[in-house]
Amino acid sequence: MTQSHSKSRQTAEIAFNSLQAPFFAKNHAMDELEAITQSRDAKTQRLREARHAKEQADQAAATSALLAKRYPMR
Repeated sequence: MTQSHSKSRQTAEIAFNSLQAPFFAKNHAMDELEAITQSRDAKTQRLREARHAKEQADQAAATSALLAKRYPMR
């Protein structure tokens, strides 16, 4: 089921494909950049949540230490 095209048709197909290749390459590059951006944003969010959790734990520990110092057990 091989189709045989004229020489001018083959030349036109080659020219068209050479024009389309950079367009699709640009889309692929944009997709890669978008994936990198999403990955970076997700990592930033995880790190921010971890930092907030640590700050809350540190604050709770400091409050407990101050209360223990102020009101020692008898």
